[in-house]
Amino acid sequence: MAARKSSPPLIEVAARPGQPLGMAPATFLRDFWQKRPLLIRNAFPNFQTPVQPEDLAGLACEEGVLARLIEHDKTQDGWRVRTGPFQEDVFPALPDHDWTLLVQDVDKWDPDVRALIEHFSFLPRWRMDDVMISFAATGGSVGAHVDQYDVFLLQAHGHRRWQIDASESIKGKQPPLGFRPDVELKLLKVFKPTHDWVLAPGDMLYLPPNVPHHGVAEDPCLTFSFGMRAPSSAELISDYLDTLIADADENIRYQDADLKVPSDPNEIDTVAMARVITALNAIRMNDPDKLGDWFGRFITTYRAAGEVIAHQAAPAQEEVVQALASGLLLQRHPWARLAWRRAKRGASLYVSGQDFALPVKDAQRLAGTEQLDAAAYRGLSDKGRAVVQQLLVGGVFQLIDPNEIHDAEEEDDGEDAVVLGEVVEGRDRVDAIDADAVSDNVHSVTVHDDGIEVIVNFEDDEEDDSGAGRA
Repeated sequence: MAARKSSPPLIEVAARPGQPLGMAPATFLRDFWQKRPLLIRNAFPNFQTPVQPEDLAGLACEEGVLARLIEHDKTQDGWRVRTGPFQEDVFPALPDHDWTLLVQDVDKWDPDVRALIEHFSFLPRWRMDDVMISFAATGGSVGAHVDQYDVFLLQAHGHRRWQIDASESIKGKQPPLGFRPDVELKLLKVFKPTHDWVLAPGDMLYLPPNVPHHGVAEDPCLTFSFGMRAPSSAELISDYLDTLIADADENIRYQDADLKVPSDPNEIDTVAMARVITALNAIRMNDPDKLGDWFGRFITTYRAAGEVIAHQAAPAQEEVVQALASGLLLQRHPWARLAWRRAKRGASLYVSGQDFALPVKDAQRLAGTEQLDAAAYRGLSDKGRAVVQQLLVGGVFQLIDPNEIHDAEEEDDGEDAVVLGEVVEGRDRVDAIDADAVSDNVHSVTVHDDGIEVIVNFEDDEEDDSGAGRA
């Protein structure tokens, strides 16, 4: 009797109401997390991107933003990589195909993007590194590659074809992971996909570390990449040793009070090496709280992003109480990274590389909220409010007026956006045209029954203040 062939493991599911992963989070963690890829159709139903291509291009022109522009010459399979910040005239000069703009840490700059992270609360929050957003023109790609960390790829706008090599997770066969030597990107020499999908807005692809994948834009598209932080052992050891050295007691030294006459004075024998191990172990962090505090400081420190800096003097604690009572809020800085840990006594709160001893409830509340109102502030202990004051002085928190933010958002929504290459609809009626007032840049003016058409010549060296046409 012939052996029955086992069916291939499930790798594509449809999301269901109340189950955006297509299954319970515990099932996902058990069967897929760091084990095998998963395509989730309609994970974010009716998804509307909070960031448009022109927004992303504008952000890529700002100082302090980590951005890359990757262009692919398909005729010669050549790749060009440029790093930001970019000049505004870069994007209008690009072709309509075969290039990709990547911008990291968009969640730090845009609160609507940051709010999407809440959908991943089934994972430790401190594991989430950043949200990178890519805009790709038709045919745009970054080539076949692997990531060393878990990533969720959410299709936000347009369509992208994803090919992956899942041979290791479904066949137990490791794919080749060698890189091409002829490009500065770490692109795979060999890529043989086992799966091929086109993702539409709201679809999401989860990839564990080291799964080869290749994405190509079917049309102009945006993809949100939720990347997990996975420090290498070298990073951990380096930072750990720095902490050990800083706190090391100079009195702890190599000792050999039991020394015997050596058979060969030039030999480093096994007994000597045992003493070396004893000396090293003497400065090891045997205290769980010290080890936990080191890791908490390490994991809440951004390695590639901006620093939290206070831009103005902090008000006194009494003034903070009055300000909150009047309706103001304490807002967390978007670059601040927080986590907490239970200690032998109470808890430790970790804030962007710092640690604070607090009661458990205070540590939980401060790590889990981005805003504190008067009631939340009163709910903290005296020690918790004192820590908030320290964080306010350091710029981690700042007082904001929510009414001013709301008014600013309404004002922004009312502005007309001008995008290069689009027809801008006129809303003001013009009864007459003064020919003497028409600039030399105006090529022609035509009056139609339903409006006025104006064609304007723009010189290349003129400054464009509109911020339009970046992507």
